Parts: sequence; structure tokens; C-alpha cells
Amino acid sequence: MVAVEGHIKKRNTEKTLKTLLAGGIAGCCAKSAVAPLDRVKILMQGHNKYYRHSGVFKSLNSVYQKEGVVGLYKGNYFQMIRVLPYSAVTFTSYDIYKSYLQNFTHHVHPNLVHLCAGSLAGMTAVILTYPLDVMRARIAFQLKGHHIYHGGMIETVKTISRQEGFMALYRGLFTSLLGMAPYGGLSFWAFERSKLFVLANFPGMFGSPHAENMDGLSLSVPAKLICGAFAGAVAQTVVYPLDVARRKLQLSTMLCEPHKYDGKSIWQILVTVRNDHGVVKGLFRGITVNYWRGVPSSAISFTMFEMMKQLLGLDTGVTR
Repeated sequence: MVAVEGHIKKRNTEKTLKTLLAGGIAGCCAKSAVAPLDRVKILMQGHNKYYRHSGVFKSLNSVYQKEGVVGLYKGNYFQMIRVLPYSAVTFTSYDIYKSYLQNFTHHVHPNLVHLCAGSLAGMTAVILTYPLDVMRARIAFQLKGHHIYHGGMIETVKTISRQEGFMALYRGLFTSLLGMAPYGGLSFWAFERSKLFVLANFPGMFGSPHAENMDGLSLSVPAKLICGAFAGAVAQTVVYPLDVARRKLQLSTMLCEPHKYDGKSIWQILVTVRNDHGVVKGLFRGITVNYWRGVPSSAISFTMFEMMKQLLGLDTGVTR
């Protein structure tokens, strides 16, 4: 009995470590692929004075002309340090929460299981990695010749803590959690549901040749990309205004009128942004670039995670 329990524990630990690795690699691949668009999105969301009236392509070209290729990836160092544990925790905790909810809530609809597990997973990852997101946003918002933060991660932490206090590293956390709850839930729900829909209706076109039955079907790579892209588009559209509010809080001390955002509630920030810039150019400012970076990022992330799980011998069958 002891030997059996030891074997089960070892197997579960191995599975968790493999899932962490798969999630971390998936996140790094996805974020690196869209890093230039991520930089431009931050500049646009914060209404940087040099980019407030620029479109996506003009902003990309302007950043390249002023700062070179390195400028397009400014802040990506912090992004990689953040996204490795963030993605690893997100995907791993999603599997854990989903398994727990399925085992102990037998009468709950599968859709609700995916929504709740995704929400909890997203919030868990945000809490654990939030200071890195703040640092990365501030580094990316800086322009060449106008730097406030110099050096690496430790020096940036010291600068922020010295000037604004240590809790500034958690500015906007509540807003992030408020946005992550629907975002995480919707993205995982949309991915799982689209997987099931595709395999149920187009098994010959998108099903893996290794699959033997409906419960063990795996998606082909193109199908994974499509389902991941759909999941990203659905989730990002719903929560985008909250993402804008989060950026305003994170960048409040670097904006032209910091008093409008620093210390304000989410609702006050959303109202201020709408009054100052309108709905399209305010609350949804940068959503186009968010689709261009977020949709492929989500597609790559989900696809790489599924592929890594297959490579590492983890279960990737469709769950109802």
C-alpha cells in the first residue's frame, strides 16, 4: 500500500512538473512572437505623448526609427521573466482546478467547470507574478532619452520602492484580478468548447490521426491555432476596458496628468478615460493592436501547450 501511494505521489509530481514546463515554454514562445506589438500596445494604452495620435504601423515604424530593433523588444526581458512562471502556473493550476471541480462537483455543468477553473487559474498566476508585470509595463513605456528606470530587475525594484513605496509594485492588482476572472474563464472555456465543436463536426479534417475515440481525440496543429485564436479574441474583447484601466494605474506616475488615475477606483478611471478620450479612442484604444498581438499570442500559447503536453506524454484528449 505504501509503495502504491508513493508511486501515485511520484507520478502526480512528475505530471505537475511536466505541465509547468509545457506551460512555461508555451507562454515564452507566444509572448516573444508578439513582443513588438505588445510594446506598441502599452504606448497606445498609456496615451504616450509621442504616440497618442499614431496608428499601429506608424507607431511600430516610429519606435524602430528612434530606438532600432532593440526598442521593439524593450521590456521583453521582464516579460520573459514574468511569463515563464505566469504561463506555467496558469496552465498547471487550470488542470488542477478543473480536476478538483470535476471530482467534487459532479452536478455542475462542464461549461461552468471550465469557466471557474480558468478564472481561478488566471487569478492565481496574476497574484504570483504581478510586480513583474508592473516593471515590464514601465520599462516598455519609456522612450529613448527619457529613461526613469535604469539597470536590471533589482535596480528597477529599488527605484520604484524608493520613489513610491514597495506597494507601488502592486498598483492595479485588484483591477487585474477583476479583469482576469472573466478573461481566464472565457479563454479556457472558449478553447475547450471550440475543441469539442471542431472534433465533433470535422473529425476527419482536424482530428489527429493518432486518435482512436471521441474522448481521446487530439486536434491537428492548424485546428489548435484556430481554436486558440478564437479563445483569445472572445476573452480580450470582453475585458479590454479593464485592461486599459490596469495600464493607467500601473503607469499613473509616468503620465502627463497622474492625479487623474493614481488612487482612483476602477469606475472613476473608466469614466475619466471615456470623458477624456471617448469609447473607441479611450476605453478601446489599442484594441486593434491587441487583436493582432493577443489573438496570435493566444493561438500560439494554447497550441504550444497542447503540443508540449503530447511531447511530454501528458493527456491532451478533449474533455466534455
